[in-house]
Amino acid sequence: MGKGRFSWPSGATYEGEFKTFYMDGKGTYIGSSGDTYKGSWLMNLKNGNGSESFPNGDFYDGEWKKGLQNGHGRYQWKNGNHYLGQWKNGLFHGNGTMMWQNGNRYDGCWENGFPKGNGTFRWCDGSFYVGVWSKDRNEQTGTYYPSGSCDNHFEWDPQDVFNIELSDCRVCPCEEVSVYPSEKALSLTGLEEDNKVTKHSHSLRKKGSKSKGKPRWSSVDGRLSNFSSEDGCNGFDVGRKSAFGELGSNSVQNWHKSPRLTIKAPKKQGETISKGHKNYELMLNLQLGIRHAVGRPAPSISLDLKSSAFDPKEKVWTRFPAEGSKHTPPHPSCEFRWKDYCPAVFRALRKLFKVDPADYMISICGNDALRELSSPGKSGSFFYLTHDDRYMIKTMKKAEVKVFIKMLPAYYKHVRAFENTLVTKFFGLHCVKLTGPAQKKVRFVIMGNIFCSQYVIHRRFDLKGSTFGRNTDKPEAEIEPTTTLKDLDLNFIFRLQKSWFQEFCRQVSRDCDFLEHERIMDYSMLVGLHFRETTPRGNVTPSGRNSGACTPSVFDDGGPRLSGVDVDHLIIDPSRWIQLGISMPARAEMALRKSNFELVGEPTGELYDIIIFFGIIDILQDYDISKKLEHAYKSMHCDSTSISAVDPRLYSKRFREFIFRVFVEDT
Repeated sequence: MGKGRFSWPSGATYEGEFKTFYMDGKGTYIGSSGDTYKGSWLMNLKNGNGSESFPNGDFYDGEWKKGLQNGHGRYQWKNGNHYLGQWKNGLFHGNGTMMWQNGNRYDGCWENGFPKGNGTFRWCDGSFYVGVWSKDRNEQTGTYYPSGSCDNHFEWDPQDVFNIELSDCRVCPCEEVSVYPSEKALSLTGLEEDNKVTKHSHSLRKKGSKSKGKPRWSSVDGRLSNFSSEDGCNGFDVGRKSAFGELGSNSVQNWHKSPRLTIKAPKKQGETISKGHKNYELMLNLQLGIRHAVGRPAPSISLDLKSSAFDPKEKVWTRFPAEGSKHTPPHPSCEFRWKDYCPAVFRALRKLFKVDPADYMISICGNDALRELSSPGKSGSFFYLTHDDRYMIKTMKKAEVKVFIKMLPAYYKHVRAFENTLVTKFFGLHCVKLTGPAQKKVRFVIMGNIFCSQYVIHRRFDLKGSTFGRNTDKPEAEIEPTTTLKDLDLNFIFRLQKSWFQEFCRQVSRDCDFLEHERIMDYSMLVGLHFRETTPRGNVTPSGRNSGACTPSVFDDGGPRLSGVDVDHLIIDPSRWIQLGISMPARAEMALRKSNFELVGEPTGELYDIIIFFGIIDILQDYDISKKLEHAYKSMHCDSTSISAVDPRLYSKRFREFIFRVFVEDT
């Protein structure tokens, strides 16, 4: 139990945490051939987050399950090729990206280690092939899109990806562990000969004489074994039963403490917009417009845009008759008109945010329908999610569109200057105008979804730093993973690894300066938590308690130390492929609030290992006359500093002070 080191005659070593004979917890295994794994273990198997360096120079960093790569991870080959995406049972499976050292890449679906389903192969010159992939030629279909006048790859065979491109991208097998520590039980015979058996052990032997001289030893899972010194190790359920018998039975029973948190099983958000839904035609119009706007030929866009590209009059109208036209296809929906606002700017933004046009179209305009969130937001806007959760579509009021167009030059300059910006990423601004007597206009913006991840979001918070009306009034038993909690519901302090915390502070300050300069207020920090240590029943167990300093190592031999709390360094190097605010390893410390109006509670020292997501959202509300009137009215009924509608300078100051109390450096 606890921390220790186990070594093999071959030279292999494990140094880290144990639980009842198992390699279990955080630890490092160095194989005899140089194979090195650092990360999480569960009952002798790699399970959770971890990285492995292979003897041939390959490297994997990501999630594991039952000893195999499973979940999200990145594999780097010695020759420079790398894969980033989903895994299953040690093979590429799900959505993923393969990038070759020559600049070519494949983005799309995988199955059992090979491309299968929708995907895009892109060459370094900008040309790409998009379609349905399969090793079976009869199932392979797709379209080639050259880059400008370039048609160098027109005769290219998609089967080359299977036969040539992937031939040198084999995943290196992990080294087998010859014998596990749990299979090396203590020999009680030797202990008796050395007179090191306790009186308690002797009494157990006497009690056991009633049953052919074999005492009954309790196991970690509560079962009993007929182990005795005459049996050697043969009486063990190998690696599961404790060699300490009833001597340790009380500690076994008290080993698991009652969890402080319970989470419900997550549900898919939103209602699928199928035929018969009131917004079904609007969804078709939106998809037709996006496909036309993104897919039409356009010159290669430069990131150095002219000021004319940001002109509010820079709009493109397109008519979509039901029977089709020279530029638009026939469609089953009613006739409508489509408007693109500042199309060159949003093409540049998609390029800046590294959004592939083919993937963008597949996500929004593919065969899968959009999902409408159950209720509109506070502003009355409706939200739609793409089937893969990558993009969120929000309907907008005319006033919001004007604010956005006005701030667009400054927004573009800001997101281009700061790669780690936390403000919402926007990819398109459009309008659908229905024909007929109503002539209804629906304006909408396409944004990135902060919570698009392979991790389940167990808790989500919308934080502003104000208290008036900032709670959900829901008891713990009614909180769903999709429930958005608010400031007065917050019961955690979030601890970030030092280098990331410093970058977080810098970036929040930059983003708040930008929003303050643009006279924006009422924005919030959206935070999502994935708890690592969850049971199938939804119980969340703490990873430990915070003593105010790193836990000292138990090793004093000059070897490597495992602090027990520096999880970020042990599991992952953040500089490799984590982005600020996206899938970041961190710790959440339980905090208890003394009063109903206290924003940040007192830390309890109870810590949870988490994956955290965060970003600044709702950045299109300026301090207009309606917000000034709201401020004046609410100030007459409550403390003016507790409400959301305040001057942008005061809002920015209050927001920063609050966020820097909620997010702290993990020492």
